[in-house]
Amino acid sequence: MARESDPSNVPDRSRPPRPEGKGPGRSRQDPAAAIRERPRFHMAFLMLAILGVILLRDLWTEMQSVEQIPFSEFEKLLDEGQISEVVVQDDLIRGVVKKPLDGGKKEFVTRRVEADLADRLAEKGVDFSSRPESTFLPTLLSWLVPIALFAGVWMWMTQRMAKQMGTGGGLLSIGRSKAKVYVETDTQVTFADVAGVDEAKAELEEVVDFLKDPESHGRLGARMPKGILLVGPPGTGKTLLARAVAGEAGVAFFSISGSEFVEMFVGVGAARVRDLFEQARQHAPCIIFVDELDALGRARGAQGGFGGHDEKEQTLNQLLVELDGFDPRAGIVLLAATNRPEILDPALLRAGRFDRHVLVDRPDRGGRTAILRVHMKKVKIGQGVDPDAIAALTPGFTGADLANLVNEAALGATRRGAAAVESGDFTSAIERIVAGLEKRSRLLSPREREIVAHHEMGHALVASALPGTDPVHKVSIIPRGIGALGYTLQRPTEDRYLVTRQEMESKLAVLQGGRAAELLIFGQASTGAADDLARATQLARDMATRYAMVPALGNATYEETRESFLGGPSPLPDRRHSEETAREIDLAVRRIVDDAFERAHSILTRHRDVLEASAAELQEREHLEEGELARFFEKIDRHAAPSDEAGAAPR
Repeated sequence: MARESDPSNVPDRSRPPRPEGKGPGRSRQDPAAAIRERPRFHMAFLMLAILGVILLRDLWTEMQSVEQIPFSEFEKLLDEGQISEVVVQDDLIRGVVKKPLDGGKKEFVTRRVEADLADRLAEKGVDFSSRPESTFLPTLLSWLVPIALFAGVWMWMTQRMAKQMGTGGGLLSIGRSKAKVYVETDTQVTFADVAGVDEAKAELEEVVDFLKDPESHGRLGARMPKGILLVGPPGTGKTLLARAVAGEAGVAFFSISGSEFVEMFVGVGAARVRDLFEQARQHAPCIIFVDELDALGRARGAQGGFGGHDEKEQTLNQLLVELDGFDPRAGIVLLAATNRPEILDPALLRAGRFDRHVLVDRPDRGGRTAILRVHMKKVKIGQGVDPDAIAALTPGFTGADLANLVNEAALGATRRGAAAVESGDFTSAIERIVAGLEKRSRLLSPREREIVAHHEMGHALVASALPGTDPVHKVSIIPRGIGALGYTLQRPTEDRYLVTRQEMESKLAVLQGGRAAELLIFGQASTGAADDLARATQLARDMATRYAMVPALGNATYEETRESFLGGPSPLPDRRHSEETAREIDLAVRRIVDDAFERAHSILTRHRDVLEASAAELQEREHLEEGELARFFEKIDRHAAPSDEAGAAPR
């Protein structure tokens, strides 16, 4: 049975929807229009034009001077002696008459249909000759037409592929930068649209002041940092901040992703880097924004390539050269964003390149409240909806998560036909995001419903009995998500940055509450506690190996995990201890988990009547809210976690 877990981060990949270079009322030259593709001249077009002119000339000449007559008329003219000269081709007869024909033309052409023509011409005394028909032009066309057709199809396919890749201009423009160019009216984002990241916004306001007035900003000899790296988890608003800087400064904004520099052709990435900075110099002051810098700036030698010959490394080398080559006083500011700074090349992060790092972290409660207010302006909110109360239930949510929360709440209100979005819609949206979508079609047998109800109430009652646990907001036996037959929703009411040993032990006991309830009531365990056991084991191992919370193991850590800067530990830690120490760790982990189980089992044993009564009501109503759970929690005696001095901790 699944319970609350940290919400997944939703990356913010938004791009301005407006077309490039269409902003009205610009006083300066439009950068997007300035880099528009120039018309190109192709020799193939000239050759086709010459051939067309030749064909049209031959057809026109023949139509003006030659009369086409039927063969019967030719025989009549031959019998009358009106023909003076004849040229016999493969299947045509061309000739000249003594007197002009009815159309005023003396030359004629007809198609031959008689085999003994030569004898008859000789009998009449007509001069005649035979020559093979010239096949030069048809032969030439038989070669040129397929080639031209193949070339046309090839050019059409390359143009189509280029448009899909965003390059435009065909294969010859593959080395051009694919950066999207926006003017100040295109970004449509200002600092008023950014909330919850006040420290990062204050850092970037200095960039805006420099772009607006670089001379006064550097009057004391200070220079603007060449590169500013926005670092933070996915969905915290790094791209939004960069667009807000461009909107506030009123300058051109070059936006490109790090993955768009590298293609299958060698040297293309480096060429695109050069082209990007060349365009930026032509339209300074401007902002270059490289999203997902880790796709381009990964540490050299860590990609499994062949040293400096790797295409990505060539592209990175060119970027390093360009960062050294441009003068920030020219009004060019390079912004980049990444959520994996630990894998970037050290040469990229040194002073003089990306020499300012701005952390865009998950917002605190006040920040979440401000973000919710920004997004709530776009929907119709009912009376009594408190953004601060919603923010208290969403610790760990990023800006993208909160935007999704408001949208899900609005969709839920729309589905039920409400006139406005109410507080209940936000609660349902939080449950949907945290626990997953309800699966009412997944029918449980009465026996399974009984087991799930006791399991979930075991978690809830243990959580209510121990200090340092998050309050229980809801318990449900309605299946949700993938494989979750029920859930106990616990949400902290405040942000936490430190966790004590007592709180971790209480959390372990809560995780074991479901299994303890099953064994207490039914005398046997089920597979429903698989996720609880895995989380409890990992937490106990962290207490023993990372946090030094087992006195017998001393104040030392035993697993040097390759932690990322923004994420959790690596699943493959470096083991640097002996087999004997590993055995002690395993025994300590087992003792921690077993002690937590005994505490949970002891609490539920003393309050078995409360467990059975609450589980029966949960089976009947399928879910219990916080207010409905309060009358059961009042009957539970709160117990403190065992202290270190008491010796209850693992030894």
